[in-house]
Amino acid sequence: MEIANADGDAPSIVADARSIGAESVPGWDQPFTDQELDGIEAAIEAVISRKRRSVSGAGNGGEDRPGGHRRRLPGSFSSQQSMRVKLPVMTFRGQIMYSRSATGVERAAAELLKKIDAMKSVMDQVIVGFDIEYRPTFQRGVPPRKTAVMQICGDNDHCHVMHVIHSGVPPSLKLILEDTTVLKVGVGIAGDVSKVLKDYSVSVNAFQDLSELANQKLALPRYRWSLASLSEVLINKQLQKIMKIRCGNWEAVFLSEEQQFYAATDAFASWHLYQVLKSLPDAQRNNIENSEEKLTVALP
Repeated sequence: MEIANADGDAPSIVADARSIGAESVPGWDQPFTDQELDGIEAAIEAVISRKRRSVSGAGNGGEDRPGGHRRRLPGSFSSQQSMRVKLPVMTFRGQIMYSRSATGVERAAAELLKKIDAMKSVMDQVIVGFDIEYRPTFQRGVPPRKTAVMQICGDNDHCHVMHVIHSGVPPSLKLILEDTTVLKVGVGIAGDVSKVLKDYSVSVNAFQDLSELANQKLALPRYRWSLASLSEVLINKQLQKIMKIRCGNWEAVFLSEEQQFYAATDAFASWHLYQVLKSLPDAQRNNIENSEEKLTVALP
């Protein structure tokens, strides 16, 4: 994995960039401490563990339903959830193109735009994995922070991580986001699209939710798929969600290498899993829905 800094100078010190605003809650604009992140991670893991046990119970010995049908999850869930630690980790092995200044992001987006235009000559629609990152608040009454990072990946070799909290959305990036012939794919992408519109007044056109596509393609009851659960079910790989990175300070002056890798891997996973799903035939949903109870399962 290689990281390239599109802005030229590689930072030797990573510092926090703290926004100035109304402090309705004391400490609301401060980065989480390691102790706080450990507490958050422990609480989330406890909830996930309870959810896995309840899901596993529903799949292995759920109550009998009228007509003799049982409510079941696919066998791969129970086996893969219990063997999660043994699954190989999904990683992005290409080059990460990190940019943060207005000039750097514009330059990176312009290069990406040239590549997209070249791809259009050989395909009807260009596919890119798209995701965003922003600092969580975990405080009632405190609105979500502004989108800090946008990551875009369209192949195995390159992924752009753009630190837009510092650069804004320059013209070339805006063109990519608004292009209806560039399909942006991801899990929960509609929420990301709405947030980008709210934060930067930019419309992200042409997007598809991988969870909905999975429900269309997989011969299973409908689920609310996560990127991690799709990785496990489709390609038997573990997508790591390290809480200290996930809930870290995405508004820092410079992103750490760990943050860049985390962001790039999510965008790459979205792009790759879309290719896998599109290669599958559509499932016969009528038979599935008539014989199985619809379940909504939120896996990490």
